[in-house]
Amino acid sequence: MLASNITSSFQIPHFVLICFPSIQDWQHWLSIPLVLLLLLAVVANFTILTVIRRENSLHEPMYYLLSILAVIDLVLCLTTIPKMLGILCFNMKIMNLPSCFLQMYIMNSFIAMESCTFLVMAYDRYTAICNPLMYPCVINNGFVLKAFVFIILRNSTLLLPVPVLAARLQYCSRNVVGHCFCTSAATTALACGDRTISAIYQLAIGFGLLGSDLILISLSYCMILRVVLKIQTEGAIVKAFSTCTSHVILILFFYTVLLVLIFTTKLENVILPDIPIFLNSLHFLVPPVLNPVVYGVRTKEIKQGIKKMIRNRNINS
Repeated sequence: MLASNITSSFQIPHFVLICFPSIQDWQHWLSIPLVLLLLLAVVANFTILTVIRRENSLHEPMYYLLSILAVIDLVLCLTTIPKMLGILCFNMKIMNLPSCFLQMYIMNSFIAMESCTFLVMAYDRYTAICNPLMYPCVINNGFVLKAFVFIILRNSTLLLPVPVLAARLQYCSRNVVGHCFCTSAATTALACGDRTISAIYQLAIGFGLLGSDLILISLSYCMILRVVLKIQTEGAIVKAFSTCTSHVILILFFYTVLLVLIFTTKLENVILPDIPIFLNSLHFLVPPVLNPVVYGVRTKEIKQGIKKMIRNRNINS
């Protein structure tokens, strides 16, 4: 009922996603690395979740936060990449309006959730290094539960107006989205009415959420760096840096690609249109691959858990 009411208020029946407009003749070859990366992302994140669930030694706040990150990554890549593969391989370019706005909402809210999760993990590292005696009291299962509720409520609520405002616009004639996904900017750019309110809210909420997260994360690591540099013991310095390295790598990649994507989108008249599309695709696929791999490689407890799980499976087989 709701879907039919939404659809009936528009003059066009659907959107057409053309993905990479400059390489239409051979873009289907991109599906090969995309399928491999998607399989790697799904297997890696499910492995992390399984190891953390099975190993009692990993039932700690830091690993629960990593589990939240893995679930967010799975939702992001499974919401976007299968549709992209359908476009590249089977020319499934048609997307009805409710599905488009639903995909828009999931993409926006879960990207913000990932950013918020990085913020909570930065606070976890700040407490562990700057206030180690208070760590067991501050960072506990209750903290993780509150953080999880905060991550869900903050981002799902504040991002809801983005697809709602987009759905209220009138789409009179143009329905070709020059993208692989129903991004907010690319979709609302097709509206024939005044989209000022929608554009202002998208800009404000994007910089308000992701910008504030990045500032707070940067402040956390500045304070961590200040404390670490005061440590006189060389071994303690190495240990302190090793606990943060994985997190810093993932944060740098996440926000670097996001910032580059924003700038390239603003310069779409100067550069090839396929470049921001490619960067956006990377942003939905590479972090789900990179996050579990980096943590799996650099975290001794997770490596041991994976080895134990593989060893037990070989014994059972």
